[in-house]
Amino acid sequence: MWLTGPKVDDDARRRHSEDEQAARRLPQLLHEVAAAEQALITAQENGASTEELRRCGMELDAALTDAMRAAYAKERALIGPRGYVDRIYRRKRLAKRDVRDATELAERLLTERETHRLHGIARVPPTPAGV
Repeated sequence: MWLTGPKVDDDARRRHSEDEQAARRLPQLLHEVAAAEQALITAQENGASTEELRRCGMELDAALTDAMRAAYAKERALIGPRGYVDRIYRRKRLAKRDVRDATELAERLLTERETHRLHGIARVPPTPAGV
């Protein structure tokens, strides 16, 4: 008797469908990251105010976060609905080339976001009370 692993339930199918929808947005989100990054670079080159640099930095942070989440959703979508309920199946699928590529992109976006949060968002000095 062969064991086939846990059965894919409706919740796993729903989550997989949501991840597929999020993954479809990834190319658009990567364009938004590029546009936000270019806006930040332009603001820096033009000597924009600290508030403007912070606004641009926060927009880039939001774009990187959305793209990173979509990239992880793509990874889960490539694994398939069974990956939500069967950890061994998920581990095996993580070794596939297309899934590894999606994981690499997601981790690269995560690293870029964390680096940007540490060094790329301008700090606005607090205003004294009563001013």
